[in-house]
Amino acid sequence: MKLITLAAALVCAATSAHAETGIASVYSHRDSGGRFAANGERLNDSALTAAHRTLPFGAVVLVTNTRNGRAVTVRINDRGPYVRGRIIDLMPAAASALGVDGLAHVTLERIR
Repeated sequence: MKLITLAAALVCAATSAHAETGIASVYSHRDSGGRFAANGERLNDSALTAAHRTLPFGAVVLVTNTRNGRAVTVRINDRGPYVRGRIIDLMPAAASALGVDGLAHVTLERIR
C-alpha cells in the first residue's frame, strides 16, 4: 500500500511541474531601456529576468537552449511575448548566458 501511495505522489508531483518547449526571443535594447515590467519593476538588460504569458510573477524557471545545452535560471517579472509561437522573452543578460542573440529553441522547467 505504501508503494502505491508513493507512486501516486510522484505522478502528481510530475504533472504539477510546469514544462514547455518552444521558441525564446530576446527583448531588444530599445524595448527595455527606461520601461517598466508588468510587475512594476524597471526593466534591466543585465537582470536574469523574463516575460511569460501565464506563469506568476516571481516564478523561477530553468531555461535550456536545446541547440547547445546551455541553461540559465530566470525570474518571471513581465508578460509576453505576444508573437505566435514564442513562449518566453528573455532579457539580454539571460539570452547571452544561453548563447542566444535572436531566437532559439528552448525548454522551460519551473523550479519555484
